[in-house]
Formats: sequence, structure tokens, C-alpha cells
Amino acid sequence: MSKKAEKHEKIEEKEAAIEEKEAVKEEDIEEKMEEIEESGEEIPEDKLPFPRATIVNMLRKNLSKGKQIKGQVKDEMNVWLGKMVERIAQKMDSHPYTYVDGGMLREAIEPYETVQDIEKEKERIIKQLEAVKAACDVLINEVDRKFVK
Repeated sequence: MSKKAEKHEKIEEKEAAIEEKEAVKEEDIEEKMEEIEESGEEIPEDKLPFPRATIVNMLRKNLSKGKQIKGQVKDEMNVWLGKMVERIAQKMDSHPYTYVDGGMLREAIEPYETVQDIEKEKERIIKQLEAVKAACDVLINEVDRKFVK
């Protein structure tokens, strides 16, 4: 077997192992989120991926003044962000290099960034369709006024 084939095989094995780990972690995270919902209690901070205060401060920056943030939201957001970091890290780790650079990060986060672009495009298309519908309504009214008596 050539070195290229061996390298390719190792990469495929690594990607399969990552997918398997991701599936297991996905189940663990879903279980954690279900536990949070069922118990209604806060998770001990040492079991969360990030300090609770960091998450709360970031939420407060982007929420209206005076909004109360429930403990469940703090914990679920924390777990979800941890899951996102794991996914992105695994995607970057799938490269055969011994380092991780900015290009790999941009490639790994691209699917999440394009979701916002898709949402904006959806809103633009909806507005255009509403304008077309309004124009059609005007034409229907003209036809009714001129030809239907």
C-alpha cells in the first residue's frame, strides 16, 4: 500500500471515529438538556463547559434591560455552546495537519455563518413575493372593474 493510500485510510478512520464520538456526545448533550428541563434545577457549574457568569453576561448584553434570565436558559445555552465548540473543533481536527489555523476555523464555522445569509435571503424573497401579490391584486381589481359588471 502506498503512503498516499495509507494516509487516506488513516484520515477516513479518523473521520469515522469522530462521527462516532460526535453521535455519542450528541446523545450525552441531549440527555443533559432533558435533565435540565425535567429537574428545573441549575446544573453544578463544574459540570458546565463555560463559566455561568460568562454566558449570563453575554446574554445580558443582547437582551432588553430588566429581562430576567431563568436558570434553565443559562444552563441550556451553556451546554449548547459547548456542543458547538466541540463540533467546530472536531471539524478542524479532521484535517491531517499538526496545527489548526484561521482558514480551518473559517471553513468549520461556514455552515453556521451561512444560515444567517439564508435567513436574510428568505426575508428578501418573501418581501418580493408580497409585492408581486399586491401587484396581482391590483390587476385583478382592474379586470373586475373593467370587464365584470
